Amino acid sequence: MKKKFYMPIILAWILGILSVACARMPESPQHYNFANAKKQMDRIYYGDLRVTVYCGCTYKNNKKPNEIDFESCGFQPRKNENRASRIEWEHVVTAHNIGMSRQCWHKDGKRSARKNCEETDPEFALMEGDLHNLLPSIGEVNGDRSNFMFSQWTNSPEPIYGRCESIVDFKNRKFQPRKEVRGMLARISFYMEKTYGITISKERRRLFESWDKLYPVSAWECERDFRIYKVQGDHNPFVFEKCREAGII
Repeated sequence: MKKKFYMPIILAWILGILSVACARMPESPQHYNFANAKKQMDRIYYGDLRVTVYCGCTYKNNKKPNEIDFESCGFQPRKNENRASRIEWEHVVTAHNIGMSRQCWHKDGKRSARKNCEETDPEFALMEGDLHNLLPSIGEVNGDRSNFMFSQWTNSPEPIYGRCESIVDFKNRKFQPRKEVRGMLARISFYMEKTYGITISKERRRLFESWDKLYPVSAWECERDFRIYKVQGDHNPFVFEKCREAGII
C-alpha cells in the first residue's frame, strides 16, 4: 500500500524537476520572424555590443527605456527628439528591398504591402527576421534612412546629427554610412544576396566590394557573428571566414 501511495508523489516530483530543467534550457538555434527576432536581442547585444550602427552611440537597454548616451557619440537629434530617444532594429537590406520582388508585396486592399507579406509569405517573414540583417539604430536615423540605398558621395560629410558622420541625401534618396561600419554593411548585403537571392546592382556591387576591402572585419563584428550563430544557428560566411583569417576567432 505504501508503494502505491508514494508513487504519484514521486512521479509528480520528477515531473516538477523536469519542467524546471526544461524551462532553464536555452532555446534551440533557429530563424525567427521579425516580431520574435526582436525578442532575442538581449541574447546578442549585451556588454560591448550595445552600440548603435550609424552613429556609434552606446546605450543601456535593448527594450525601453533604452537610455542612449548621446554624449558618447556627440549625437544631436535632427528633428524628431522622441524617435531619437529610442532604439529601433534596422534592416541593413531594407524590408522594402526584401519584399518588392515578391508577389505578396503587390496586393490590393488597405493592408500595407509589408504587413501583407508578413502574414501571407512565410519566407518573407524569415528574411525580415534574419538576425544577421538587423542592427541597433537610433530611431530617428533609422526613419531617415527609410528604404534609401547605401551610397558614398563625399569624404567631408556635413553633419546633420551632431558629430555623427552618417548622412542622408533626402532629395536623391541616398544614405552614406560612417566609415567604421561600411565593410560590415557590405558583408551583410552579400549574405542576404547569397542566402535569399536578393539582387545587388552592378553599381552597388562595386561599391560594396570596395568597402569590403577597405574596411576589414573588427572584433565587434566577429563577436556579433558568433553570438548570432548561437541564437540562429548559422554564420555569415562573408564575416566568419574573414574573422578566421584575421585570427580574431
